[in-house]
Amino acid sequence: MSELFVPVIYGSVRTERQGIKAARFVVRELEGRGIRTELIDPKERKLPLLDCMYKEYPPGQAPTVLEDLAAIFRSADGFAIVSGEYNHGIPPALKNLLDHFLEEYFWRPAAIVCYSGGRFGGVRAAMQLRMTLAELGMVTIPSLFPIPHVQNAFDDEGTPAQAYTGESFKPFLDEFLWYANALREARRVGVPES
Repeated sequence: MSELFVPVIYGSVRTERQGIKAARFVVRELEGRGIRTELIDPKERKLPLLDCMYKEYPPGQAPTVLEDLAAIFRSADGFAIVSGEYNHGIPPALKNLLDHFLEEYFWRPAAIVCYSGGRFGGVRAAMQLRMTLAELGMVTIPSLFPIPHVQNAFDDEGTPAQAYTGESFKPFLDEFLWYANALREARRVGVPES
């Protein structure tokens, strides 16, 4: 069986964004487990504000960025979503990115990595994100990985400042990879009709 493919979807486009360090950490941890991954950064992709969902464009007429993302998402075995907390909610760039697609997410697990500049680690946004991901057809794993004080938690390349960050990520990743493997096998056998 081929290796798993898990895109890491990051959600901030702010100039001084700190969560990109957490996203880089997640990419490194996945790669360290032999998982194929790709960082999906809305700041680099420059997605349009949602007007039409990808599926609403006539065939071959969607913007190139949406065609590219649709292909990536269709080939994914699961998603790691890295979300900050903006005013107790998820970043608008993340919501905009997610809302462009639908069927591409179906029957795939999602791991939520949340962060904030304060001590709560983005868990309030993660609760909103869990509802959104469910509506998009993803199965969120039971655990969250909250990162408080994200500005101090990693260096620019995503190396944790404290060893316990990497150590505590291991069981979280184990849980997610279990779901990714189980749901990949279930999709191979077949999924319920919508």
